Order: sequence, then C-alpha cells, then structure tokens
Amino acid sequence: MEMDEDDATSAMELEQSLLQQFSCLGTTDRDELIYQLQRLLDKNINYSTASFFLDMNNWNLQGAICSYLDSESQCPLPSMILISEPEASNRKLLEPRTKFEQAWTISNNGSEQWPLGCYAEQCPPPCGLNHPGRIQVPCLSPGMSYRLVVEFEAPDIPAIYQSKWRLCIHDGTYFGENMWVIIEVAEERASRLAKELEAFTSLGNRIVDPSECPNPFASNNQQEL
Repeated sequence: MEMDEDDATSAMELEQSLLQQFSCLGTTDRDELIYQLQRLLDKNINYSTASFFLDMNNWNLQGAICSYLDSESQCPLPSMILISEPEASNRKLLEPRTKFEQAWTISNNGSEQWPLGCYAEQCPPPCGLNHPGRIQVPCLSPGMSYRLVVEFEAPDIPAIYQSKWRLCIHDGTYFGENMWVIIEVAEERASRLAKELEAFTSLGNRIVDPSECPNPFASNNQQEL
C-alpha cells in the first residue's frame, strides 16, 4: 500500500519524535524494554507483541519501534467502536462465585473488512475474575455490528473488581475502543441490603419510651390506670 506525501511526512515526524524519546534509554532489562516500547507507542500493543518485536531486533528498542511502525504502515489496523449500552456500564453487585455474563455491542466503523483471526482478550494485569480467555470474533464488514458475550465468575473475596478488554488482530496488536466490566462482590447480599434499608428508615427518628406512647385504642379509664 502506497502512502501519499502527507502520510509519509507524518510517519517520519512520528518516528523522529519517538527516536528522540528513547535515545537516552540504556537499560538491558527485558521487562523494562517491553514497558518502554508500550509507553512510547502509547500502549497500542500488548506484552506479547512488544516482546515479539524486541526479540526480532535482538532487544534493541530503536529497531523494535522502527519494525513496528513499518508493519503498521503496511497493514493498517481495523477500526472498531463500542456501541453504548446502559447495562454494560453499570456496576454489578454479586455474591462470591456467582456466574454472570457481560455483553458489549461492537461495530466496524472503518472502510475495510476485519481480517481473519481477530479476537478479544483481557488486558493485563489479571483482575481476579475467572473467564474463558480469548474470545474469537467474526470478520465484520464495514457498518456491521456484533454482540460480544463473555462469561465470568465472581471471586471469593468481597471487593470491587474491574476488567478491561480489547480486540486484537492475529499477531496480538490491539485495535478499537476499550471494553470494561465492573463488579462488586459482597457476602450475604440480602442481609447487607436489609441492614442498609433498616438504617435508612430509622434515620432521624427519635427513640421514644413506650410509656410516652399510650395505646390509642384503649378506653379513657384504661389509660388512667
């Protein structure tokens, strides 16, 4: 695919900017090199993809970035937008080990069909939610939508958990918008809600001595006794 003069100029300026940013980096630690590569590329690639390009260039950061930019210019990434769904953005209140589903409606808003081998995966680090791992997605044509459903299981420990998901092409490069699932795990949910309701209804009420509240249905003689 040929680039026009403006695209070539923009790519050259981006490459020069990146080269200036990592020119002062001298570390040989591989995890640090992977982190720096993800940072310089605005975290557009995941851990395994960053490791692949670094290993291909003998863990040279400059060479890895140049190789990535070359591959990206030759194979533009697909386009994806997340169609807003109220139920997908709400935080779920669940008991431990509860199984549930999270669904997102995704759409190809680009001009090219998605390539073979696209999938959805959770972005690291692990969040504690059990899930089946990678989810394959179809090759959507421009303008088409797809409802992506992932099955989860809530953890044992009460807390708030969040998990970010991204779409990837076959080599692990991310594309499209972020997809989130947020849950709160709470033990004895019914008891907890009952206590909250009790606290709410009693809020602002004065504690009254029973002797101060005579029975309104009693006769006058009974009240005088």
